Amino acid sequence: MKKALITGITGQDGSYLAEFLLDKGYEVHGIVRRAALEDPMHRLGRIYHLRNKLILHPGDIESFPRIFEIVEKVKPDECYHLAAQSFVHESFQDSFSTMDTNVGGTHHILSAIHSRAPKCKFYFAATSEMFGVTEESPQKETTRFHPRSPYGVSKVAGYELTRNYRESYDIFACSGILFNHESPRRGYEFVTRKITSAVARIKYGKTNVLILGNLSAKRDWGFAGDYVKAMWLMLQQNNPQDYVIATGENHTIKEFIDLAFQAAGVSYKLIDLSKLSEKEADAEVQKLEQKKGEIFVVQHPRFYRPAEIHELLGDSSKAKKELNWKTEVSLKELIKMMVENDLKKESGNH
Repeated sequence: MKKALITGITGQDGSYLAEFLLDKGYEVHGIVRRAALEDPMHRLGRIYHLRNKLILHPGDIESFPRIFEIVEKVKPDECYHLAAQSFVHESFQDSFSTMDTNVGGTHHILSAIHSRAPKCKFYFAATSEMFGVTEESPQKETTRFHPRSPYGVSKVAGYELTRNYRESYDIFACSGILFNHESPRRGYEFVTRKITSAVARIKYGKTNVLILGNLSAKRDWGFAGDYVKAMWLMLQQNNPQDYVIATGENHTIKEFIDLAFQAAGVSYKLIDLSKLSEKEADAEVQKLEQKKGEIFVVQHPRFYRPAEIHELLGDSSKAKKELNWKTEVSLKELIKMMVENDLKKESGNH
């Protein structure tokens, strides 16, 4: 029986990957914070239904001694490094912690594998945010990186660390450059889940205003359940290589909003307050909240990035050809799935 070790197992991707590997007959180990084991109902929510099938180890990727101990004990055949501070907006607010966690944590995992499990195949969760300001579209494995956030910078460093360990120590180490991927398990801090959860609250009359930032930014969105299959396929190859994983289609955030509201059978009015000061915009929002019976989507200056990425579009031709990978869930199906999940949650609290 193969053994897999997953960092970030409590997250969206980690939970889908854990399900996928269990179905493949793996013994699945996960690294979780000790606080999560003390409050499993809330902190292990995405994997709570799997808890009796998993072997969980308390630890923090920022602690090299603990990571070293876990790798030495488990001796995994495959390691999927998904843990990270992955919220772009937060990376601007606290760039130092983002760097410490994302760069240091990746280095700790790679070093421990090199020392105690050199035959272990390693997967690094890279991201389309590494491309940033792009010189070509769509982006592929050879596209130059120009990240536009501390998060993107930290992931470029992790990508290069992974490549360096592959080339220096002959470790099977590869990176999946995943474009945006969503699901009903997406965290509420991410714009897609912020949209679908707000639409559900609006549907049940709990609010009438959805506040966002730049709605013209374009992203390549796919279903997380499809993307974790690509992670596994990368580690089944004879030689480690890096792959772009994407749908090959991009849409604006405005299009995502429209599909979400359509899925809930609700209409809205768009209000652009982005040219106002934050204080002025807050005052206008308060006025809109008093207009019961009307629904508004507001562009607010507070939610614009200091450095925006205007368009990301992935070319996953290499993955399709070499991994025989493809997406199965369309954007419309994905949004419907997310909205229906949030409507169900809100109906229970109605």
